Amino acid sequence: MSQSSTEIFIRNFQHEDMPLLGELYQSVTANDNAVFWWVGDEDNWSNVYCAFEAGKMVAKGQVSIINVVPPGRSKENNHSIYINLKTVPERENDISLLDNVYQYLFDRANQLKETLPKEYGSILCVGNDSTETANNQFFIQKGYLHLNSLYRMQRDLNEPIPELKLQEGVQFSYWKMETPDEEKNYLDIEAEIWPDTPLGLNRLSEYKNNKLWTSMVIRQTDTIVGGLMAWQEAEHGEIEDVFVREPWRKHGFAKYLLTQALKYFKANQLQCANLMVLTTNKSALSLYESVGFSADHEEIRHFIKLN
Repeated sequence: MSQSSTEIFIRNFQHEDMPLLGELYQSVTANDNAVFWWVGDEDNWSNVYCAFEAGKMVAKGQVSIINVVPPGRSKENNHSIYINLKTVPERENDISLLDNVYQYLFDRANQLKETLPKEYGSILCVGNDSTETANNQFFIQKGYLHLNSLYRMQRDLNEPIPELKLQEGVQFSYWKMETPDEEKNYLDIEAEIWPDTPLGLNRLSEYKNNKLWTSMVIRQTDTIVGGLMAWQEAEHGEIEDVFVREPWRKHGFAKYLLTQALKYFKANQLQCANLMVLTTNKSALSLYESVGFSADHEEIRHFIKLN
């Protein structure tokens, strides 16, 4: 806990803060593209810090382990810890306020780093919409470097969804991953696809807690050859982890999975679907555009190395 000279008080989020958090959320997301993390369940609140002034929540910061490098990877790989730091719009250039909350986040990130396998380094990252100029500049002035940029792509579910057919010899199904062995099977495949940024069990569990969560897979006999995850976030559908394994690419499997996800959302009365893609991934951009997605806005991510 801290009492600063500007009468700003910073502490972890608590139950009674929920109405004030709602007010902060409304003011920050008046900018439709602002990247604002929700606080999650109570067991996550040790990673959430709020700044109060005159009975109002004027800032909130949050930290989370996003990627844990599994054993046996190249030593150049890094675990990824992300932070999200927002103020009420009229204080977005208040460097003192941002600095005060940031220090709590930085210290907490270093505590979380100590829980990760020591054979790899860790990077501390932040992602903001390209329009969040003041927030991006704050981190750049802290010495953060550009990591990557992603488009958030959106698809209107009222537009017709293509009717596609799978080739013979493969089968489509929903997969709930109900056992630890099934989760491990999925995570092993996921780490094969994205060896530098594997999902990990904690984030998979977070995804599975989302409303309407499901995974969809294509199998050849008992072998999973492609898949994705889908769930509801706010009032839209979210698609994550679209993959097809190397030997089975170029057969239209990813496009088929995407159309099934769109149908799933539409059947659940959602109006649009979203996904994220690296701005440099031209083949994925082309794929998503082929089923009706278009780039909505751009998220820019920056990082520093944690020693």
